Amino acid sequence: MNRVALAAFVLALSCAGVSAQQPPSVRVSGTVESFDGRVLTVKSDKLGAVKINLADNTAVFGVMHATPADLKPGAFIGVGAMPQPDGSQRAIQITVFAETQRGLGEGHRPWDARPNSTMTNGTVDQTVAAVDGPTLTVKYKGGEQKVVVPPDAVILAYAIGDKSELKPGAHVAVIRAVKTADGALETNRVNVGRGEVKPQ
Repeated sequence: MNRVALAAFVLALSCAGVSAQQPPSVRVSGTVESFDGRVLTVKSDKLGAVKINLADNTAVFGVMHATPADLKPGAFIGVGAMPQPDGSQRAIQITVFAETQRGLGEGHRPWDARPNSTMTNGTVDQTVAAVDGPTLTVKYKGGEQKVVVPPDAVILAYAIGDKSELKPGAHVAVIRAVKTADGALETNRVNVGRGEVKPQ
């Protein structure tokens, strides 16, 4: 086996190993039909009725509306945005994370919500007021982004919640429900909307 073929073989094996380490997962969002303390049944427009087993260490986060006033220096945020010609990012949606989520997904990368959109998770370093909305400097390991926050940007905030919020009719989102060996779904995190918020 020549070196090129050997390298390709080793790469294929390593990729297979990575795939084996990451069990398949699905995203589930909808309304709670029932919750018995262990199994959460969600009515999803896309998937129908879905039963999800909650791990013992499952974290519940409430998702609520926030305002530009919540985008304070030191806050850890996630910004979905569109790049602008001057190199800045025009925010579409901003999420203010709970303190326990600091560092989650930190960095700057493509976002799959819209073509050419970006996602930046980092800490607000500076806020500058402007007529068309505040401009933030968001810093993360290895870089920073200038983010313009227009009036139509959706601003949400996470807060630590608990399983008592998983009541019938509540809007919920499970970002990563993992398929276990027996085909069942399991998760260790549930986002639940507060008020009229529908987490995605």
